[in-house]
Amino acid sequence: MEIYKGMSTFAGIAIGKIFYYNRAEYQLSQYLINNVKYELTRFEQAKDQVLKDLQHQLKMADQEEQKEDLQHQISVLSMGSFEKAVESMIKAEKVSAVYAVMTTKEELSATFASLEDPAVKEQIRCVRQNADHLITVLGGVLPRIDLGKEPVILVSDSLSPTEIMEMDKGQLLAVVTQQGSQVSHAAILARTMAVPSLVGISPKEEWNGSNAIVDGYTGTLYIQPDGEFLKEYEIRRIADIEEREDLLKLRHQKDETVDGRIVPIYANIGNLDDLNSVLYYEAAGIGLLRSEFQYLGRENYPSEEELFAAYKRVAQTMGKKRAVIRTVDLGADKQAKYLKIPEEINPIMGNRGIRLCLDRREMFKVQLRAIYRASAYGRLALMYPMIDSMEEMDAIEQILAEVRAELDEKRQPYQEIPKAIMIETPAAVMISEELAKRVDFLSLGTNDLTQYTLAMDRQNPLLRNKYNDHHPAVLKMIQMVVDAGHKNGRKVYICGEIAADTKLTHTFIQMGVDGLSVVPACILPVRRAVRNTDLTEGKD
Repeated sequence: MEIYKGMSTFAGIAIGKIFYYNRAEYQLSQYLINNVKYELTRFEQAKDQVLKDLQHQLKMADQEEQKEDLQHQISVLSMGSFEKAVESMIKAEKVSAVYAVMTTKEELSATFASLEDPAVKEQIRCVRQNADHLITVLGGVLPRIDLGKEPVILVSDSLSPTEIMEMDKGQLLAVVTQQGSQVSHAAILARTMAVPSLVGISPKEEWNGSNAIVDGYTGTLYIQPDGEFLKEYEIRRIADIEEREDLLKLRHQKDETVDGRIVPIYANIGNLDDLNSVLYYEAAGIGLLRSEFQYLGRENYPSEEELFAAYKRVAQTMGKKRAVIRTVDLGADKQAKYLKIPEEINPIMGNRGIRLCLDRREMFKVQLRAIYRASAYGRLALMYPMIDSMEEMDAIEQILAEVRAELDEKRQPYQEIPKAIMIETPAAVMISEELAKRVDFLSLGTNDLTQYTLAMDRQNPLLRNKYNDHHPAVLKMIQMVVDAGHKNGRKVYICGEIAADTKLTHTFIQMGVDGLSVVPACILPVRRAVRNTDLTEGKD
């Protein structure tokens, strides 16, 4: 038996076979082909289509700068060097046209990334744009991870939020990765699936198919456990199930402290599949709907109708319970190729969240219109991520006025819905009193707030043992925001991962936090902690 120690990001015990996932090898195997001639023909046809598209755009362009850019793209596409490289890969490696285009694009970008020559940089930019266009024409979509027919323990070097969102969570027993942290987006999504998960363990390909145990309480992975040890963990797993069944007795209980204070517990969800869990655990509502699921893992922007259909379903499913939709928080580690977000030296501190939305007003307006239209079917609320200035609020309010005017003109029904700000930066904390006057309530996004306060990237494995979301500075900032909100008659909630930390439940209630929002799997443990809290203890 081999034993590996990591860090737990979600508790629980899993026993089963390992599925080793190597992104590059997995994707290559999905793109191997038998008919080389067919793929070469497909590539040639796609190239002709891209050329026609660019020529049409050039004909319709009315700005000189845009015309020059399109002419340069046409010139680069017609040069032939990229085409030869793609064709060579299809012939030599017997891969699909879309895989050859993807790989050639990345190889060229990596080769010339260090060169400072502006002409070369412009050439590579055009190559990337043309390649993305070719991939779209070829219908290139990265394959989903096929976990097989039996539930498995997924082991990988790393997983992106998009990959996790696209998995069949019914096939997952546990997740083990080398990269990540307790508050990385991938770990948060794994927690939403309610499966034990570990980070900080380097995977080995030879583990594939091996029997294993994941102990999400101690952060330990056991490979090929022996008979007696396996029996012991089977007993622990059954006890773990019984503990969870005992928690289920709290499903119908109130979110109320011993001394009678109501502290509602809401749910954080990342897709529509989680709606059933919200209802099952009887959450007070949805405190955070991460709307990125509609933008990731696809090849183009979602339409207003797609967005509207999803939000309408949320509103109707939740009925009289409030559902808070966070406007799309893209950038940093939440990327999609069609968004063409420029590479940044430090994306965590870059053009993300509301900053990106205000740069792409039409994208933002489409989402806001969809949310407002869906508001006619239930109790929806809006929440804006990464706000840190009054100027951003001014811009948002102007866009909202335009959205309402457009809906009024089309006589589309909607409700005036509550708005909230997600407090995620020290800047927002310092002006939280002023921000509270601009919205109906505040919600603390403690994941980003902690990393910005500590100046530590929460996904950096080198900082795993130094990152401290219990830091006094973080707790003081939470208190500052609660006081600022209450001074202005606004309720303040916590929707970051720290909200599920039952060691802090008493502290948060003592601070005056008005409610907590956690992943569905954590609702009942937090409800138990709330119900065990008595603020009168120790008082005369």
